[in-house]
Amino acid sequence: MNLFADMRAVVIAALDEMMAGGALPAGLDTSNVTVEPPRDALHGDMATNAAMVLAKPAGLKPREIAETLAAKLSADPRIAAAEVAGPGFLNLRLAPGVWGDVTRAALAEGNDYGRSTLGQGVKVNVEFVSANPTGPMHVGHTRGAVFGDALAALLDFAGYDVTREYYINDGGAQVNVLARSAYERYREANGLEPEIREGLYPGDYLIPVGEALKAKYGDSLLNRPEADWLDEVREFATAEMMAMIRADLALLNVKMDVYSSEKALYGTGKIEAALARLKSLGLIYEGVLEPPKGKLPEDWEEREQTLFRSTAFGDDVDRPVQKSDGAWTYFAPDIAYHFDKIERGFDQLIDVFGADHGGYVKRMKAAVAALSENRVPLDIKLIQLVKLFKNGEPFKMSKRAGTFVTLRDVVEQAGADVTRFHMLTRKNDAPLDFDFDKVLEQSKDNPVFYVQYAHARVASVLRKAAEQGVDVSPEALARADLSGNTHEAELTLAKKIAEWPRLVEIAARANEPHRVAFFLYDIASDLHALWNRGNDEPALRFVQEDSDVTSAKIALAKACAVVISAGLGILGVTPAEEMR
Repeated sequence: MNLFADMRAVVIAALDEMMAGGALPAGLDTSNVTVEPPRDALHGDMATNAAMVLAKPAGLKPREIAETLAAKLSADPRIAAAEVAGPGFLNLRLAPGVWGDVTRAALAEGNDYGRSTLGQGVKVNVEFVSANPTGPMHVGHTRGAVFGDALAALLDFAGYDVTREYYINDGGAQVNVLARSAYERYREANGLEPEIREGLYPGDYLIPVGEALKAKYGDSLLNRPEADWLDEVREFATAEMMAMIRADLALLNVKMDVYSSEKALYGTGKIEAALARLKSLGLIYEGVLEPPKGKLPEDWEEREQTLFRSTAFGDDVDRPVQKSDGAWTYFAPDIAYHFDKIERGFDQLIDVFGADHGGYVKRMKAAVAALSENRVPLDIKLIQLVKLFKNGEPFKMSKRAGTFVTLRDVVEQAGADVTRFHMLTRKNDAPLDFDFDKVLEQSKDNPVFYVQYAHARVASVLRKAAEQGVDVSPEALARADLSGNTHEAELTLAKKIAEWPRLVEIAARANEPHRVAFFLYDIASDLHALWNRGNDEPALRFVQEDSDVTSAKIALAKACAVVISAGLGILGVTPAEEMR
């Protein structure tokens, strides 16, 4: 049940009747007509912009349309009043029984309440994390992993066919640096002093890799030229790093559907095929780029290169795809990789990048627009930095990683549930502070605790009612007489439950899972407010002497818990049954 979608359908049907009867011109476009919560709850339960958006194309005054529409809507038994305000705003007040219907729908549908068909038939690829396979994941990857996984879950909940994908950057110079670094740890495992010179990876995490190399090769790689061992060690070390990354992701309960390799694009004709596609569209040419603005880099020289005409798709400058010496630029395999996604039949692409990739957004969007001839949209979400604190001080770097705090450090300190929820308490493009003390404290100021506590409170009420012989199964609660749940605090909670399906669709359309976390905090606040009112007004307490009254009141509480559980499921957080 999606009450807002249902009421919009009622409004659209009334508008269709007005067009059929001549009160409105025929054929008006009603796609921009909305039904949503009013800005001020005192104005009613819902508001529609119908009269405002149709006035100009209809050639009528908004208030004239609103008054006719209000009369038609008032005939619906679910609408207690339709009131015109100002120049043509239309506020709706719903009949009390509607909120009982919402409660029953949540109980009947359980964790499927709020699921949508918004994305039915649409295949979406969400590529996230995609850390270089050169070491353990750091705290920035943690936020990207949580965001990407929650976004994928949100889209799945909204009806999309979602694929979670990790792009292994194993085709660049960094994996050669990894191989050389691992080789030094291999020498160390053989009793020699490692030479961790500048430019190599210094972290202790490569010590086990060196030991594993020794277990496989003994001392046979010692004293051999780099050309003899580089490829083998690179492949071995990359596999070890990916095993570490998979283990780190598992700590966060993140599981990918697909792992794609950059290296697999080289020597297979895939890069050439992607560029041939662009060339067939007249978008590849030989040219010389203008010098960069500002101070010129010392190594810059004017030279002819193979360029992609990305400015035809909104980029600032055209981008090189092949250097003058014939080598591919970093951009070329990325073009090929996204062409591969398009060829796999995805209807939408989402990339989750670190904030330092901001300069890559326009060129990548241009490439996808060109390759798909504007058929496949690409949304790139940039993940801003995370600042870690403990005991009021910045959290120190990880010795094991060498230069940064690892994902494992964070999860071992805070736990997966707390880490995941807190990483979604800010929009992805806003910086986030992660204070280990604050995310673990039990207070209203800690959204993780506050939401979990609301779910645990409902669980405790259900246990208490069951001990008194009340049937607390969803089926029994859905049969309760809910007409007595009329207090302002009870109606506020019921109305928030009604907003959940709408929120799911809004968040999915915007690719913004943080909206779910915000909503959960709000509905938890409404549950806690009702609970606290019961401390002063015994008639509002969930468990009453009359078992029928108890059933009605805990039906509302259980419906709230259903929404919290579904929302936490999207965020990848386990609902708490009790707080300790």
